Amino acid sequence: MSLSRFFIDRPILAWVVALIIMLIGIMSIPSLPISRYPTIAPPSVTISAAYPGASAKTVEDSVTQIIEQNMTGLDGLLYMNSTSDNVGNVNITLTFTSGTDPDTAQVQAQNKLQLATPLLPQIVQQQGISVTKSNSSFLMVVGFVSTDGSMSSSDIGDFIATNVLDPLNRVSGVGTVQLFGSKYAMRIWLDPDKLASYALTPTDINTAVTAQNAQISIGQLGDVPAVPGQQINATVTALGRFQTPEQFRAIVLRSNPDGSVLHLGDVARVELGSADYSYTVRYNGRLASGIAVTLATGANALNTAAGVEALLKELRPTFPPGLEAIVPYDTTPYVRVSIEEVVKPYSKPSCWYF
Repeated sequence: MSLSRFFIDRPILAWVVALIIMLIGIMSIPSLPISRYPTIAPPSVTISAAYPGASAKTVEDSVTQIIEQNMTGLDGLLYMNSTSDNVGNVNITLTFTSGTDPDTAQVQAQNKLQLATPLLPQIVQQQGISVTKSNSSFLMVVGFVSTDGSMSSSDIGDFIATNVLDPLNRVSGVGTVQLFGSKYAMRIWLDPDKLASYALTPTDINTAVTAQNAQISIGQLGDVPAVPGQQINATVTALGRFQTPEQFRAIVLRSNPDGSVLHLGDVARVELGSADYSYTVRYNGRLASGIAVTLATGANALNTAAGVEALLKELRPTFPPGLEAIVPYDTTPYVRVSIEEVVKPYSKPSCWYF
């Protein structure tokens, strides 16, 4: 006897089974994730690092390969995909089998990364290495435009990196945040002809800057064990790291026997600029910068987008004059329309054609 005949002969049982299936479906609706696309692809974890000034070959040999060699043995790891560019950026994507818990995969990747970190260049460790779990596509892009032209791209990027990036990372549902810009940085543009005339190399410049631009702990006067009758205990402070281009220009590179001194400003142009010039962002012809927001695995796209917009509304009073936040790219309207099509009541046709 076929299954259809079984339920035809037992209509009450068929109604009970149908009601149970319907109730289970209704109860599961609140727990369904809401995103632009269903989670079909296996979970992945992304490792990002930066080696400023290094070529793609240098990054590949000194950073990417070392991290990849220490990522073996992860539970459920299918394959790794890595990219190294000429700007010094490294992105390694670890793809796991379907059903792997993304949180567990992220923790295991972080533990493996701790073994590789001491083997990486010091500048890479100082820049920081991030391990995140997120989708590959952007949820939305938030743009920041100087409507009156009073802010340059470097100004906008520094403001975003300092005041917007961290609060945005804390919004529930946000996986990763990519900044199309960077913070301020002290730029030292070396003159090759002057370096050659003074028999200097970039390594000599780097050594002098590192030695003289340092934070030093001096100590205290009258600290324990104090001499008998000691009545004063004071902390000695010293000039910390340099803050202005003038201070960097005054760095001493060489002291000659005749008493003359060679300063950094004699062989280089020092100015306050952007840490990264790989992005050029404009919106309707105006200078701009932006942030791309990626949805976390299993997060609700609508709630995440609402949280981002609420944060921007909260931060707008703190924006400099002339700076405006816009959303030129947003995938949530597609999600809303899809949901409306699902819950829209079905209307029967007025007539049938055979």
